[in-house]
Amino acid sequence: MVDNVGASASSDDGGVKEQDRLLPIANVGRIMKQILPSNAKISKEAKEMMQECASEFISFVTSEASEKCRKERRKTVNGDDVCWAMGTLGFDDYAGPLRRYLQRYREIEGDRANQGKPANHNNISTEEKDAPSSSSYRNNQGIWM
Repeated sequence: MVDNVGASASSDDGGVKEQDRLLPIANVGRIMKQILPSNAKISKEAKEMMQECASEFISFVTSEASEKCRKERRKTVNGDDVCWAMGTLGFDDYAGPLRRYLQRYREIEGDRANQGKPANHNNISTEEKDAPSSSSYRNNQGIWM
């Protein structure tokens, strides 16, 4: 749960507003609901905890990727940097599928650029798009199928 419930909109993170630091709670709830059975309910507390965890995870991975870029004297964090950070931080089960997704994404974007059309991200397979999801995540053990 969020530690500073009822606190002001700013936090201890150098003046960054909580609303700017956290993912929108509605989006978090929507994602959680997609994974659960249709009759399942999600408490406000559970949504807030997941919001905090997901936001912290993004910050954790991004920080590692950013540090790599800083050492390489680059200013832009790219998908390869994120995949590298995932592996470096011990999320190897995620890094591989993310690399495959990134490769497929780049293929689609390259095709779009060559054709001069808007990208059709529906060409990305459901497995690639949703990884990990309840259908591709086996027994919640972190193994993608």
